[in-house]
Amino acid sequence: MPPTYHAVTESIALPSSELAASLDLPQPKPGGPRLVIGRAEWLALPEFGVCSLNAKTDSGARSSSLHAEDIVLSDDRRTVRFTTYGHHNKAIQCEAPVARFGRVRSSTGIARKRVFIETTAILCGGFRWKVLVSLANRSDMLCPFLLGRRAMAGYFLVDPIGNHMLGPRRQLEREFHAAYPDIAI
Repeated sequence: MPPTYHAVTESIALPSSELAASLDLPQPKPGGPRLVIGRAEWLALPEFGVCSLNAKTDSGARSSSLHAEDIVLSDDRRTVRFTTYGHHNKAIQCEAPVARFGRVRSSTGIARKRVFIETTAILCGGFRWKVLVSLANRSDMLCPFLLGRRAMAGYFLVDPIGNHMLGPRRQLEREFHAAYPDIAI
């Protein structure tokens, strides 16, 4: 008989980075300890000076996606420039190395070629990890960042009834400002 897993949500008075370290995340095996996150979480991208993006967690999406406009590849196709927006609707000009190109099928079933970049993501409480993100215009979506299952694998369980379970936006902004005082948010 296969094992049955019992998940109990327990409030722990530790920042997400310390809790993740105590759980020795990521664990490649199914059923291992994970951080519990909600259907949406506040997320920062410090390499671009982007703080407090509302990120939708989507275990049905394979890859993650960041809202980007004015996407321009360099002539050698090794770097990409784009514009994204923080929570306060401030336009942020970004440049990053291209990690790869890939086809992504949207929820409407249409497959498009996208540029992927790799960047560091930070959640409330300081948990940080590298994520592979496609660039797409998400202006019609409620959340400018989609956190897909590849980025969540080994780290998180999603509680679909919860929302911003790791902390409020202001907490992330305080933590971001303390860690990166030279970046205006």
